[in-house]
Parts: sequence; structure tokens; C-alpha cells
Amino acid sequence: MIRTWLTELFDLTVPVIGAPMAGPGDGRLAGAVSAGGGLGMIGVDGSRSGSWIREQAAVAAGQSTTGLTNARGRRVHGIGLMAWALDRDDAQLATVLELRPNLVSVSFGDFAPHVARLAQAGIPVTVQVGNVDEARRAERAGADFIVARGSEAGGHGRNEVALMPLLQAVLDVVDVPVVAAGGIGTARGLAAVLAAGAVGAWVGTALLTVSEAATSTSARAQLLAAQHGQTVYGRVFDVAQRLGWPPEYGGRSLRNPFYDQWHDRLDALAHDDAAAQQLTAAREEEDYETAYLYAGQGVGLLVKERSAADVLTDLGRAENLLRQVGLSL
Repeated sequence: MIRTWLTELFDLTVPVIGAPMAGPGDGRLAGAVSAGGGLGMIGVDGSRSGSWIREQAAVAAGQSTTGLTNARGRRVHGIGLMAWALDRDDAQLATVLELRPNLVSVSFGDFAPHVARLAQAGIPVTVQVGNVDEARRAERAGADFIVARGSEAGGHGRNEVALMPLLQAVLDVVDVPVVAAGGIGTARGLAAVLAAGAVGAWVGTALLTVSEAATSTSARAQLLAAQHGQTVYGRVFDVAQRLGWPPEYGGRSLRNPFYDQWHDRLDALAHDDAAAQQLTAAREEEDYETAYLYAGQGVGLLVKERSAADVLTDLGRAENLLRQVGLSL
């Protein structure tokens, strides 16, 4: 068993946190990741209500009929929030403070005041960062640990630095523990970031097609068919939906014709109601020639549908790889 600061803090058997993916990452996936020995996270987008968060937290914590616990018998879960959405309405944060999950992540925007409230409440909190300055600010704000999120990661974040150079730089400038995110989908990836000094991995794309994810059948087929090099980064889908994401946080998704049509015409897209309606209709119809599927560069590692437990078991084999090179954790 791999033992790190992360596994000790949360009593995990695998040093892995399931990324809080809005959409696929509901309470069922969070509970399944925790049952597999990691720490599952519920992804909360800006439109979710407090009642939805409570409902999904109950599922993740094993209070529903699923009765999920982690491999050591402890019910753990986390909740991921977006700072820019909390700035508009902090009702989600009020709900999370009431629920007191094992971990909360607050990222993407002015996270400092929200981190401070969580820290004052004694709730472990982390921040996803995409550059060294952001890492320093997260440490000053009171984050218990930092997630160094490389540009290859799926979903939203910065597109400035790939994981390995970012991880090395962040480890050198902060004193709090660091978790690595971006392209980690196998035991080899986990072993690499642990050997570099991370205390664990933040894994998203590898969980998109597990049986417990809230990913539709059509979306699973698209993700499993995707190849390396098929993702793109940009703001097309946020601009088309008139979402309030800060411009420095674009999203990595599978490439499609809608992205190609608009990626260099964002000003026009922001005022094109027909394009916005086209995207809305495509999402409802699951037409992925237009609608988006957020995924990281590790999407080419997806080969078949598995359970979250199977993914966690495979990631846990990093221990054997570390031993082969004379390292143990």
C-alpha cells in the first residue's frame, strides 16, 4: 500500500482524488471512487442549488441505499466549487459549510475569501492552480494543499504550463503538500508524479467512462473512440453559452466542427444568438458534432468501460513500479 501525506490525512488506500467534474461527477461517482480507496469529489457547476448539493452529498457519504464506504470502512467525500460563481452568489458555500465534507476545493477566480471561510470552519480545503503565482496565492490564502493542474488536464483551467514543469516549479515554491493533475490515467502516471514529490494525483478523464459516472451512453462511445491529440483548448463553448468564466480559464474538450468554426471568432460568437441556440439544441440531442465533451489529453488512454474500483486498483499498481526503481512510499 502506498502511504503519503494524502492517504494519511483522509485514510485512503490509494493516493488519488477524483476530480470534481461538473456533470459526470455526481454523488454516485464520488461515492464509488471513495469505495475504491480514493477520495471522490462532487463537481458543482454555478447553476446547482443547495438542495442538489445536499442530495448528492448524501449519496456520496453512503446515506442513501448504496451504503458506500471506502476500503477502510470510512465514508469520505469532497465537493468542488468555482470561485467566480461563488462571487455572484455564495449560497452554495453556505450549504457546503453546513454539510462539512471531508474536503472542499475552491478554484478559478478570487478564491481567497472563500478559502478563508472554509479554513476558519476547520474544513480541509484545496485550490487548483495553473502557474506558480497562483500557487503562492493559494498557500497564502490558507489552502491545506495545492493541486498543480497542468495544461493537459480536461475541463476548465489555465493553459500556460504542462504538468511536469508546473509540478516541479510549484514543489519548489510552496511549503504545503502538492497533488498533481493532468494526464494521469494509469499506474505509470501516478508513479511518475509521486516520484517527483507529489503526495497524490487528481484524476478526472480516466473516470469519465466508468460505470458509475453520470456520462451518457452516447458520450461514453465518443470518449472511448477518441485518440491522443484529439483534444483542444479554448473558450468557444463558454462564450456560446454566455457563461461567466474568467477569460484565463478556458476548457479542454474533444475537438469538433463547432469549435473549429468559432475558436478564432469569439467576439462574433458572443453576439450570435443562432449559434447559442444551435449549441443548446445540440446538447439536448447529444449531437457531438456541435455539443462539447470536456476531456484531457489522457483521453486516448480510455479503452473500455470499467468500474471506478477497477480504475483505482490499476492506479494503485504504481506501488510496484516505484519498487522496481528502488522507491517506496
